[in-house]
Amino acid sequence: MTSKQTVITIATGKKLYLDLAANLARSFFWWHPDTDIAFKIVTDNEAELPDDVKKRAEILTIKPGEFGKMFSPKLYLDQLAPEGSTIFIDSDCLIFGNLSHLFDLFKGNQVSVIGGYISSGEWFGDISAICRKFNVAHLPKFNGGLYYVEKGNKANEIYQTARELEKKYDEIGFVRLRNHPNDEVLMALAMQLHGQTPVIDDGTIMSDPQACPGGYKINVVTGERWLINPPKQHPLHQSWYPFEKVSPLIFHFLGYYTLHYPYRREVYRLEKALNHNLNWFNKLKSKITIEYPERLKLFLKDTFRVQYHKLWGVRKIKSSERI
Repeated sequence: MTSKQTVITIATGKKLYLDLAANLARSFFWWHPDTDIAFKIVTDNEAELPDDVKKRAEILTIKPGEFGKMFSPKLYLDQLAPEGSTIFIDSDCLIFGNLSHLFDLFKGNQVSVIGGYISSGEWFGDISAICRKFNVAHLPKFNGGLYYVEKGNKANEIYQTARELEKKYDEIGFVRLRNHPNDEVLMALAMQLHGQTPVIDDGTIMSDPQACPGGYKINVVTGERWLINPPKQHPLHQSWYPFEKVSPLIFHFLGYYTLHYPYRREVYRLEKALNHNLNWFNKLKSKITIEYPERLKLFLKDTFRVQYHKLWGVRKIKSSERI
């Protein structure tokens, strides 16, 4: 008997996260029209989810704050995941293809991620100092937008360790993210202490515009996608990211990238496609109402930035919607 396979996301707190989770769910539904893989949303506000998503997704309703705030709920995936094997994906992602082979890729790992290793330098703390403190050679380094969990005692032990480490977050020497403990470093240390390994990143599974600041192109309906990390001589080159051009299965729209026109245009087209209404008119409408206005705004800002600063000074940085 084949173990149940589930893709899960968490959307708690602000309605923003439910909207993102709905978009992620729709991208899953688009690329998995006939599948045994379940899609599950963990939320404290089911009423805000669109009807089309509630009809197709499994919904687990929890109490507000029941599993903590901000990043903390991801430290309870052992409890939130159903029986079988589960892939967690952050709500601010979109899927660009079928995920079936990922379960085969991860199979046999109790808890895993896509990444590599880090033994020195800074990653939400002094990694070499933290490794010495816990007598480990290195830590898995990864983007916490994706986790793999196989339900069982081993996963429970790993996540229990992560939750215990969270209580000592500042004492350990970890640096907070948006004034909250970052799940990535906690899970990295817990995984290492329990002998869990990452699936080595080859650029095909998940990536994001921060790793690839040289631009990107996406079409979630056709599956077209690529991101660029400029070559070493370029000022935007990210030296810690080992790839120059990637076409990941999962695109992670970190931070403010969900506000940019490529994301907003694609979720508009995606909803139309699922309703069998993505025609030439709606494709044109997505450009006229979403893409072109932002392109014009960016052009004007870049062109007249110096004059604007002379007249009105530098604007204060807005607080993130996600805080």
